[in-house]
Amino acid sequence: MDLYLHRTHYQEGTNGALFYEDQLVCFTIELPWRCNARNVSCIPDGTYEMTPFYSPEFKHHLRLLDVPDRSGILLHPANDALTELRGCIAPVSQLTGIGKGLGSRRALDQLLMRVEAFREEGEAVFLTVCSEQSGR
Repeated sequence: MDLYLHRTHYQEGTNGALFYEDQLVCFTIELPWRCNARNVSCIPDGTYEMTPFYSPEFKHHLRLLDVPDRSGILLHPANDALTELRGCIAPVSQLTGIGKGLGSRRALDQLLMRVEAFREEGEAVFLTVCSEQSGR
């Protein structure tokens, strides 16, 4: 399974749209691009394998493997990138501003259902991230 995250960077945060084939799965929010600096930047463009992950804080969510110069990059629920993220990606049902959204847990649960269906068939799941810069 191949998912594609098309995102736009702004000074205050990063907004994205996550697709499977040509279908929108959800929107995403992240920190702004700050040269891949740990805890303050979104991750660089690239293709990453995603695996299911569980933690007491976020319950069921996803983890990205082999992100250059980073570790512990997750897709987990959050509705405000600047106050709730430290380099991870948050799926959201609706964007409400730059780096802000609503319905994050619902969006993540829908994404998890899609990912699990493919993993049950033994298929790896990959996320390709590509960005464009905003003029803002």
